[in-house]
Amino acid sequence: MSKTLIDLFSQKLITWHSRHGRSGLPWQGKRDPYAVWVSEIMLQQTQVATVLERYPRFMKRFPTVKKLAAAHIDEVLAEWAGLGYYSRARNLHNCAQQVVSEFGGRFPSDPDSLEKLKGIGRSTAGAIAAFAFHARAPILDANVKRILARLFAIEGALQNKLVNDGLWSLADKLLPKKPSDMPVYTQALMDFGATWCTSRKPACLSNEKKCPFEKDCQANLINQALSFPQKIMKAKSPEFDCNMLLIRSGNSILLQKRPSRAIWGGLWSLPESNWVAKSDKKRKLPTFKNIFEESLPNENVGPWLKACKDVTLGSRIKHVFTHRRLWMQIWEVTASRNLELKSEDLRWIPIRQLGRYGLPQPIKILLQGLNLVRDGDLKN
Repeated sequence: MSKTLIDLFSQKLITWHSRHGRSGLPWQGKRDPYAVWVSEIMLQQTQVATVLERYPRFMKRFPTVKKLAAAHIDEVLAEWAGLGYYSRARNLHNCAQQVVSEFGGRFPSDPDSLEKLKGIGRSTAGAIAAFAFHARAPILDANVKRILARLFAIEGALQNKLVNDGLWSLADKLLPKKPSDMPVYTQALMDFGATWCTSRKPACLSNEKKCPFEKDCQANLINQALSFPQKIMKAKSPEFDCNMLLIRSGNSILLQKRPSRAIWGGLWSLPESNWVAKSDKKRKLPTFKNIFEESLPNENVGPWLKACKDVTLGSRIKHVFTHRRLWMQIWEVTASRNLELKSEDLRWIPIRQLGRYGLPQPIKILLQGLNLVRDGDLKN
């Protein structure tokens, strides 16, 4: 392992950033740990282009950690809707309450204390500490792992604990000596991985860009940049079918709050049947009674079947999650009245108030397509 590269890495990277790094992003240059934290959580598993739109809106809605802590979780989920990975939003809300209750509304400055907060892992803690407090703390997100694996031709899958521990040790050795360099260095690492040392088209394979590490990078020197980091072959994502009830009564829609630990946890969605493994064989359409009994098992089926006279086979929607695919068959139902509900997780929601509730993105798009909702408001 090259000691020279380790010693010169941070300054070379900072010099590269002064010429080629990203600038003007709304979360850059922030010293407020709250603003840094929100951006770091939002950027996890979400494209920068999406966060560029949503981050300012979120910060306007919840400008301080105390405002976020005092908000109802439904408000937070409604603002987060469409960003995916909703456990991040729930953890964000819980963490804000933790900061207020345990630290008087002020984020701790050291990475170890930050890491003990809800939803903050070691890399995120390092980023907050580096940006907000100039702490010499490493980060190791997917981009950084890729950079280091290529620079030093590190063999083994990143999921391997020994490999991962070695990367953390290396990331620590590469830190700049001066704490004042930590914000720009940390940003440079993120930018270099996101724009130059990318997964599929790194700069070393392009004639348009000259990588500052082309003579140091071990993977480049052996013409194996795309072979690092080494990957584990993933199994094909399983696919499932389910039925969903879109029940409308007058100007209200029946929604169900999903369990916090389920997919789309804490969001309000359409009542749904059990998921079953998708089959190539053509299935018989279930009866409405069967769908109702599965989707709303705690309700008395009799009155509902009498009140729901108009039942239409609606669209079939495919939604891709990280590790699975779901095919949703929508059944559009008109009820003659708002029936009384036994389950606490069910609620008749006036269409004009849909914007107050966090909806899964495919359900929101469905309602928009039916001209029921536009950004949470009634279509005129």
